[in-house]
Amino acid sequence: MQLSNPSQLLLRSEELLTGASILVINFNCDGFAHQLRALNPNAAITFFSYNFADGEFAKNQLKAANISTVVSHQLPQQKFDLVIYYYPKAKAEALMTLDNIRASVEDDAMLLVVGEKKGGVKSIEKQLKGLADGYKVDSAKHCQLYQYTQIHTLDEFAISNYQKVFTVEREIAGQKLTCKIVSLPGVFNHGQLDDGTALLLDSIPAYPKLKSLLDFGCGAGIIASFCAKRNDKLKVTALDVSALAAYASTQTFAANDIDGEVLLSDGLSEVNKRYDLIISNPPFHTGLKTDYKITERFFAAAKNHLNRGGELTLVANSFLAYPAQLQAQFKHHETIAKTKRFAVYQNR
Repeated sequence: MQLSNPSQLLLRSEELLTGASILVINFNCDGFAHQLRALNPNAAITFFSYNFADGEFAKNQLKAANISTVVSHQLPQQKFDLVIYYYPKAKAEALMTLDNIRASVEDDAMLLVVGEKKGGVKSIEKQLKGLADGYKVDSAKHCQLYQYTQIHTLDEFAISNYQKVFTVEREIAGQKLTCKIVSLPGVFNHGQLDDGTALLLDSIPAYPKLKSLLDFGCGAGIIASFCAKRNDKLKVTALDVSALAAYASTQTFAANDIDGEVLLSDGLSEVNKRYDLIISNPPFHTGLKTDYKITERFFAAAKNHLNRGGELTLVANSFLAYPAQLQAQFKHHETIAKTKRFAVYQNR
């Protein structure tokens, strides 16, 4: 299996990749884990991700290598002497994760941070300034590798300290509704209502006979919560690939007294029900690149999870080539709202 550029850069400094208890965060889905095991045949190695799909990949690939896989909204509550952190594109997420790392390492631990230059890995220099002693070890393949020791550890990590709670008010189909939203770093549009979701909420038909709804790519659970507020008999399910988003949605449901279900899933892989409505502001990025494969799989699978007469309604950036994909999957497709930036598509 071909190694990603960050993983290749790490292996150029393999003398640093040894420890007794090793944690790898935001790993790439490549062959790095097996290389790390070869360097540490007797170490306890844990691969951690916020991403369910990456966790499933690792779980299936790493059993033979005796490497543990954890997918959660926070790091395992144990101490590590080596942490390898693949730097994310979301800076707020990085700040939260770095605090979590500081509560999860031994006093003499080493932290290695690797990432792409265009992904902003250089930000680590400011983010850890005064909190650890470190320097840039290597730079190649458009990536950089940093080494940190003398880490200022924390006694504990409380994810609640990083939550943003904000209130969203909308008038939907003549009905004024208010929801409290609980958001976390790394969750889509952390701390605010994005324009695309706002257009979707304002465009949702009344659906008086709606009984079940799936919010795909739920983020902080905004769409599902507003739909549940409109109809207290509606059974809502929020789904996301991100454990941070799933946790945020759980907190949002609790804040609004909504008895909803939250699923972690790679696309619709974990869904075994059918719904009257699947509604979404779907993701279109993998890392830093636009990725049509996500929505292509989603549109193709959505039909199998809709009741007879069910609908798929979604909002998307107008420049994305979704209409052709949707028309290939659904007999009835129309645009029910549009601005210069966004469009809302309804499909039956």
